[in-house]
Amino acid sequence: MPRTLEGQITMEKTPSYFVTKEAPRRIYNMSRDTKLIVVVRNPVTRAISDYTQTLSKNPTIPSFQALAFKNISTGLIDTSWSAVRIGIYAKHLDNWLQYFPLSKFLFVSGERLVSDPAGEMGRVQDFLGLKRVVTDKHFYFNETKGFPCLKKPEGGSKPRCLGKSKGRPHPKIDGQVVQRLREFYRPFNMKFYQMTGQDFGWD
Repeated sequence: MPRTLEGQITMEKTPSYFVTKEAPRRIYNMSRDTKLIVVVRNPVTRAISDYTQTLSKNPTIPSFQALAFKNISTGLIDTSWSAVRIGIYAKHLDNWLQYFPLSKFLFVSGERLVSDPAGEMGRVQDFLGLKRVVTDKHFYFNETKGFPCLKKPEGGSKPRCLGKSKGRPHPKIDGQVVQRLREFYRPFNMKFYQMTGQDFGWD
């Protein structure tokens, strides 16, 4: 990481940090004062979104159902599939809490980031000790993508929106498969709500 001067904040983002076993120790050894922001969303939606992205790059992969279940007739979920494993947030947070106290974390709701981007960004700015400069006036809702986007910055050429890989329509997944995944994640979600002191309303 580059050196940070007084009054500066250095930021970096990598989605895989939260689920990588070695990451908390390495980050702690680099700087135990690091503040950690984790964006989470309903793990069922997250798994389907993950699959959608993989499917767009490799259309010959097996069906979502074939990958999600070890045994479809017993309903046994395959937790070795990364799309499923990543959504077991309580397990990953357990690993991080061995190095960092909960006060070093801000958990951002992916759903609220879409429904109220300014509100969630307000929480981020507060957590980082920044003045609230990003507000409602900086966002507009992109109907095509189904996401809020940043308005054109002063003197900028065009609005900033999520890339082509975001906002893709999800494939139709059988309702029973979705229900079984909901049941699978429920105890992990409850534990995560308890650990963070936040109810994300995924059930």
